[in-house]
Amino acid sequence: MSFPKYPQYKDSGVEWLGSVPAHWSMAPFKRLVDIQNGADHKDIEQEAGYPVIGSGGAFAFASDYMYDGESVLLGRKGTIDKPLFVTGRFWTVDTMYWTKVAPDANARFAYYTALTIPFDYYSTNTALPSMTKGILHAHLVAYPPRPEQDAIAVFLDRETAKIDALVEEQKRLIELLKEKRQAVISQAVTKGLDPNVPMKDSGVEWLGEVPAHWAVRTIGTLATVVRGASPRPAGDPTLFDGDHIPWVTVGEITKDDSVELTATNTCLTALGAERSRLFRSGTLLYSNSGATLGVPKVLCVDACANDGVVGFENLSELVSLMFLYRYLGSLTQTVREMVKQGAGQPNLNTDLVKNFVIALPPLMEQKSIGEHIDGIVSHFDQLSAEASLAMDLLTERRSALISAAVTGKIDVRGLAPQPEGAAA
Repeated sequence: MSFPKYPQYKDSGVEWLGSVPAHWSMAPFKRLVDIQNGADHKDIEQEAGYPVIGSGGAFAFASDYMYDGESVLLGRKGTIDKPLFVTGRFWTVDTMYWTKVAPDANARFAYYTALTIPFDYYSTNTALPSMTKGILHAHLVAYPPRPEQDAIAVFLDRETAKIDALVEEQKRLIELLKEKRQAVISQAVTKGLDPNVPMKDSGVEWLGEVPAHWAVRTIGTLATVVRGASPRPAGDPTLFDGDHIPWVTVGEITKDDSVELTATNTCLTALGAERSRLFRSGTLLYSNSGATLGVPKVLCVDACANDGVVGFENLSELVSLMFLYRYLGSLTQTVREMVKQGAGQPNLNTDLVKNFVIALPPLMEQKSIGEHIDGIVSHFDQLSAEASLAMDLLTERRSALISAAVTGKIDVRGLAPQPEGAAA
């Protein structure tokens, strides 16, 4: 959809603003808001009360509040490029600024204007980005008459809500695709591809019936299950951050949905490698501890691994590596449910992993199932990629629309209800 432009423009004199409507003025951001410091909340934190807001939104509650009303929140340190709009009573952390909106300014317009601030241009060149009140107050913005601020805010509230709803639809679609993808894989590796094949009871409650001609085995009879080893002491610089052997952790195994693990961020020194466990390229690894346990990955480099990882070595000729990979991946939620019953950190010892039951088809059928799954995964991944691209395009459109409206590149006065006396 194309939007009308204003009849006349003038040069704003500001590089990132370009031309603005002829009847608009230029003003520092402090014309819209008065920036105030946040404060530490630890002494007033409690289980319920007023929201404590950080860069990611509300995350705790406080017994007192800092301000009551509409406010634009701005990052002071750390996450500085995600302004928030809040209303009502709240407390803001000490790494955030909060603002008093000027009496003659529209709070929502001020918020949308804050979203266009070039934070990268202003940010201090440090490992932890930061902003100052002085810089933010002095930032030049396009300043339309109040009736136009109101019209722009109403227009953007409506249009961004539409875009946000479309983004949420794409997010839900991606989640549904992920669930469907997992269900199809699970069905294939536990029931096979022929819906008419005779079935038998596996003897395992969560596995149920399996094809009658499949063998029911434990993983320990098909592979040697070996736990990784963490060199001690963990913080000893003579053991870590070397250039000798790559070092695999649970975090690297669980960081994405890819099949293969091709590289690691950290390497062990020669001494560290001696005190760890080396897994050869092509070994199937499995995360066995923490909240993300139960994730398989095929190692594509020789690497050591910590004790939150197990490897499957000496695979039997009866099972293909990729069938075992897909099977273990289909058990992730089941395994997590099994171990979360206990107290403390979820953990799978090697004996538990060895005793996992697997329904094993003949090798040729494993190959057919693998090819079927590869096709299904490719299809669902393509659909998910298309949904992700749609989300990116919608997000870009949202940002572009906000920028165009608050800088006067488009004229929305006729596209939103205006108070009486608004400029024509």
